[in-house]
Amino acid sequence: MAATTTQGKSFTVFMVGITVAAAGLAFSASGIGKVALVAGLAIIGYSFFKFFLIKPSEGAPAEGKQPAVLKLAGLVLALGGWLVVLLGLHLTPGVSGRMVSTLLGLAISLFGILVILPIAANKNAIWKA
Repeated sequence: MAATTTQGKSFTVFMVGITVAAAGLAFSASGIGKVALVAGLAIIGYSFFKFFLIKPSEGAPAEGKQPAVLKLAGLVLALGGWLVVLLGLHLTPGVSGRMVSTLLGLAISLFGILVILPIAANKNAIWKA
């Protein structure tokens, strides 16, 4: 949702550009599909230009710095969980062992994404000011 009419108009132009570009990509074998793809990309570029024109008038963000250590811990857990999955699939010969290592890696990743990262994001949230 846009906060101002300028943001709303720019976002609408962006969505139209994405739609036209997707249609052009879907029918890129035909001549009209190529034209639609180029037109869609041009519309997306125009909307980005309009977004950058809006940015200076927004002012400073209301929220403060987020704790980098918690963000890093969430990222490490998310990527570490996938490493557990990959290592478990390569090192375990049996199906049950692979299933256990996959579920363990998925649990580690989800803990990092759904628990640690929201704690980092909510540490200095705007509504807590």
